[in-house]
Amino acid sequence: MVSYQVKSARMKEYIYSRNAVHEALLAKRRQIFSIEIAEGAQEKGTLAEIVKLAGQQKVKVNRVPRTKLDKVNQHNQGVVAEVSGYPYSDLVEILDSIKDEPPFILILDALQDPQNFGTLIRTAEAVGVHGIIIPLARTVEVTPSAVNASSGASEHMLIAKSNLSQAMDALRDADIWLVGLDQAGAEVEAGSRHLKGALGLVVGSEGEGIHELTRKKCDIVLKLPMKGKIESLNAAVAGSVALYLAYLNRK
Repeated sequence: MVSYQVKSARMKEYIYSRNAVHEALLAKRRQIFSIEIAEGAQEKGTLAEIVKLAGQQKVKVNRVPRTKLDKVNQHNQGVVAEVSGYPYSDLVEILDSIKDEPPFILILDALQDPQNFGTLIRTAEAVGVHGIIIPLARTVEVTPSAVNASSGASEHMLIAKSNLSQAMDALRDADIWLVGLDQAGAEVEAGSRHLKGALGLVVGSEGEGIHELTRKKCDIVLKLPMKGKIESLNAAVAGSVALYLAYLNRK
């Protein structure tokens, strides 16, 4: 299988919020250069764990005025870490990481909003997705905003940047069933066989949905049945619901 690995071009960046910094310390996938904590912040709960882990990993912790942290982001929760860029994975690493269960892959077709991306990463991590694939260009990336929105779940998730067409071909060669999620598809039924076994779930962008070339690569396109008056859900909500349906079916 061909590797389509793309590493982060950013050397350093600042991630913020207690969960994001805590999970980065736990995951140990990034180099953490330093941590800054707001003066006056009480070291209890998650913040106490951050200080403890930083000590164990010999990461310098500095007390600074909160105004300095606010320059990074207003929602810093009193802690900011200077870290290496996000360590993107590749498709080979994702597939090689799967042991004793059918593959469960999330494919995001040109998602744009970091909040939606973070929500999907968090849901994917919660339901046991083995990896996430995003396009090489014209897509949201694992930015500090997305890390925060995922509550740090991104730090544990294998995320690959790849040519989606080639990646989907490789997944099909690995006997993984590709299911697109789109309002133009057939309604998902309870216990659907399409959401069982080796699965690659494809979620489109917020505005355009799944691109035509991506749609053609799917084995089937499904939509969520809805009873209410709202015609559709946004990408993060629809994708999260579909991920949980797949999780329940896989159990």
